[in-house]
Amino acid sequence: MRSDSGDPEDSPRDEAAPASGSGPKRRRSFWMELPVLAGIALVLAFLIKTFLLQAFLIPSGSMQNTLQKDDRVLVDKLTPWFGSEPGRGEVVVFRDPGGWLVGHPVEEPNAAQKFLSFIGLMPAAGEQHLIKRVIGVAGDTVECAGTGPLKVNGKPLTEPYVFPGNTACSTDAGGQFKVTVPSGRLWVMGDHRQSSQDSRYHQGDPRGGMVPLTDVVGRAVVLAWPVSRWTTLPVPGTFDQPGFAPTP
Repeated sequence: MRSDSGDPEDSPRDEAAPASGSGPKRRRSFWMELPVLAGIALVLAFLIKTFLLQAFLIPSGSMQNTLQKDDRVLVDKLTPWFGSEPGRGEVVVFRDPGGWLVGHPVEEPNAAQKFLSFIGLMPAAGEQHLIKRVIGVAGDTVECAGTGPLKVNGKPLTEPYVFPGNTACSTDAGGQFKVTVPSGRLWVMGDHRQSSQDSRYHQGDPRGGMVPLTDVVGRAVVLAWPVSRWTTLPVPGTFDQPGFAPTP
């Protein structure tokens, strides 16, 4: 009954009532949502691997002591999308420019490893990739005479990353050279100078041992595994000495 005051607060409230036969919505069970969440996670992993970061397994000791065999590194694949090119001193991963891995069989991964590698949940497996340090970029003249030092544009390099006990240059036929890097190419060498089949030993190839920029996957930026050796991979100060022109 309405009060004499006419106060609406004393009136019955208008409340929305559920439609006949309906009730509160039932939430999907976790097990129904799990495949959707897993699918989203796989897509994100694939996108990260394709455009941002990808893990790679180090297959040999050619980059010791910077990197050891079976280390895992994370490679920056985003920067090249903005037009940046590899610079001197950077450690880069690149596709085999043509025959560099002949005679170096790669263990064939199983189906599960291929799938997990494809979507980015494990390091690239069974692929034709190499990892070396950039020594010369377009326009640079790189030379080795005797045991070194290695020279770039006539400047002798101080290379703290070279494997202890190695000489900067090797005295075999491939280790003695003087080359000028053409446009769109890189000259790369391993830190373990006496145990690296790098640009020096492919000068007879059609590209003269140079790595095309189009074959570069990205720059290795982090040593991610094993955890006990986790570290970043900064560019050394080797090329900061006076007299070096900035990387083009």
